[in-house]
This record gives sequence, C-alpha cells and structure tokens, in this order.
Amino acid sequence: MKLFAIASCIGILSFGVANAQEYSRITADLGAGYTTPVGTAGRYLDLGWNIGAGLGYNFSSHLGAKLDLGYDSMGINGATLQAVGVPGGDVHLFHATIDPVVHLTPSNSRLDVYVMGGGGVFHRYQEFTAPTVLTGSAFVPFLGVFPVAIGANQVLSSYTVTKPGFDVGAGVAVGALGHGKLFMEAKWDRMFMNNGHTDYLPVTFGFRW
Repeated sequence: MKLFAIASCIGILSFGVANAQEYSRITADLGAGYTTPVGTAGRYLDLGWNIGAGLGYNFSSHLGAKLDLGYDSMGINGATLQAVGVPGGDVHLFHATIDPVVHLTPSNSRLDVYVMGGGGVFHRYQEFTAPTVLTGSAFVPFLGVFPVAIGANQVLSSYTVTKPGFDVGAGVAVGALGHGKLFMEAKWDRMFMNNGHTDYLPVTFGFRW
C-alpha cells in the first residue's frame, strides 16, 4: 500500500512537471488582415489593410509578453479628397509596442483564448498624390533602346510624425501543427497626436509558433 502511494505521488508529480514543460517559452507570429478607421479617423479614411509580426516570451501557460510590430495602410476617402482638391491620398501607420498577454485558457491547450494590451511608439506617414506619367527606357534586342511611358503616382505633399500610443485587444488561437496555432485577433490602436489622436481597429489572421 505504501509503495502504491509513493508510486502514485511520483506519477502525479511527473505528470505535473511534464505539463508545466509543454508550453513554449519563446513564441513568434506573422499575420495580415484588414484595418477599420474609427472615431475621427473614420470620417476621413477608408477601410485598409495590415501586416504584422511578433516575438514573445511566456512566463507561464497563462501569462506572457511580446514585442508587436505592425504596419497599417488606409486610403483617404473620396469626400475628403474632393474637399482638399487632390485626386488621391493615403495614411500609413507603423507601431512597435510591448504587450503583456493574459491567456484565459492555457497557452498550451488546443484552444487558446487571450487578451492583451500595451504601449509603445507609433509612426504616421500621410501623403496626397496625383497620377502622372514618367518616361523611361526599354530594351529589346531586335528593336534596341527606345523610350516608354510609365504610369506612376506623384506625391503632392506629405507629412510624418512619431508619437506614443497604446493598443488593447483579444484573440483566439487553434492548434494546427505541433506547438503552432492559427490565430485571429482584433485590437484597438490609438496614436496620440498634437491635436487629438488617431484610432483604428486592425483585425489580423495568421500563424503563431
């Protein structure tokens, strides 16, 4: 009986240690999706797209942190362009944030539900453009070198600024290959500006391992 009890205790401890070691300490992710401008930004910008990557560390199966890098691009809407009197324009935002991550289900489970939020540096580049034609050269062995017209966008004016900001959101990841998971997450990003702030909601789909 005593041997059985000792063996049971050893088995339970071994199982616990094995489970404790199942989750990955280092994580990385890559994803892309669409971005919706909200608030004041929603009155001036169109739906856009995003791409991002992250590198993180799990302190436990329920708590981690990661460096999140993201790039979002949105066009300036037609009404705004008409009011300004230019044919085209875009707003591009890049951010680098440190985001604590809380896993509501263990990160090593088949279904990982998590919330996150943090802060960092945001960079915004805005430009107004107009279509133009550039002249270049082409070469064909039989015809030689000859001029060609190439369609392009001419930057009429641009503006760039770097400010602090924060993000907060939630996501869900589903086991795919080994420790790898397919994920979907949505965040609210806010970049502080001198005269207000820029708010947008990136929804990202990707793979985490």
